Amino acid sequence: MQISIEMIKELRGQCGAGIMECRNVLLEVEGDMDKALQMLKEKGLLKAEKKAERATAQGLIEAYTHTGGRIGAMIEVNCETDFVARTDEFKELAHNLAMQVAALSPQFITKEEIPEGADIEPQAACLLLQPYIRDPSMTVRDVIVETIAKVGENIKVSRFARFELGN
Repeated sequence: MQISIEMIKELRGQCGAGIMECRNVLLEVEGDMDKALQMLKEKGLLKAEKKAERATAQGLIEAYTHTGGRIGAMIEVNCETDFVARTDEFKELAHNLAMQVAALSPQFITKEEIPEGADIEPQAACLLLQPYIRDPSMTVRDVIVETIAKVGENIKVSRFARFELGN
């Protein structure tokens, strides 16, 4: 089957994978864009799992102040190299995660941080389990995994703080 450059560009635009990887997946699924996208997402998850144990000593601290200045958030997002920390994808992720913290006020990063016996709903209280504010069909963890697949490095949220005037 012949795979056009337009098909490769479209798939790459949707998932951020490399040109050859997009081409090979499209050949494998005989041009079915939906199957190719699903296959690349699964590969992205596998890539993220393989990178999960890598040290994340670089990154950024991003601050976000909501319009009106009454709510703000700061978040530390880490990656493996300063090169990735300077990419637009990583900066956008850090900014969007700071907005997420300001908007939905999580208490913990992961479900494992919740004290045993606490009567807390993990999906609301844990940043990584919350529905992503820009696309509620995804969780914050899904967005981070997607970015890991794009930049090729492990990414972790280390800490965050949320401030609300008067609280």
